[in-house]
Amino acid sequence: MTGDTSGPKFITLLTALNVTFLLVSDFTGARIIGLYGVGVSVTVLYFPITYLIGDVLTEVYGYAQSRRVIWISMFCSIAGSAIAGGQLAVPAAAFFGADAAYQTVFSPSLTISAAGLFAFFAGDISNSYVLAKLKIWDRGERLWLRFVSSTVVGEGVNTFLFYGIVLRGVLPQGLLLRGVLMGWTIKVVVEVVMLPLSYRVVRFLKRAEGIDHYDHDTNFNPFLMH
Repeated sequence: MTGDTSGPKFITLLTALNVTFLLVSDFTGARIIGLYGVGVSVTVLYFPITYLIGDVLTEVYGYAQSRRVIWISMFCSIAGSAIAGGQLAVPAAAFFGADAAYQTVFSPSLTISAAGLFAFFAGDISNSYVLAKLKIWDRGERLWLRFVSSTVVGEGVNTFLFYGIVLRGVLPQGLLLRGVLMGWTIKVVVEVVMLPLSYRVVRFLKRAEGIDHYDHDTNFNPFLMH
């Protein structure tokens, strides 16, 4: 890895974006929309952005930096959920007629919150691990292969865990499996469609940061936070 002593310039921005999309997904993940007659979580429209960010982080800065952002995002998600749930303890004004809607939206069950975090962590760690290992194996060639392959694995882990835990009692078994496959497919398609942009972002960051990290000596323990 090469780079100057001033440190990476864009990790803070990428971290903020990752936290933003995760928090939005936290509060909207249980909302079901219909796509071609199949029920899927509305988050298929924007949650894949977190995987694009994870791909860029791992490709440019390495697995350890991506893992650090995952942990920061986890802590922010826990804090955000706690604050959103805690504010419901304050009684609404007598004239405020929309309190029931707020109670519904901002009081997700512990199961949903825990499942969402577990699925996010397992999926993102899997995504970063596969990408980092493929980069070494392929000697940095075929960026498209490791971006798509890591997304297939990571989004597969995330989708099966989240749908299997959160939506198991919401959708009939047949529809649940169709929803899992549809959601997984859409997330991978988003990765493929966004490849031209991903290539440009990666090229820009490697040039701007002077970094192109290979995880030859990385400790891949997912529970380290640095």
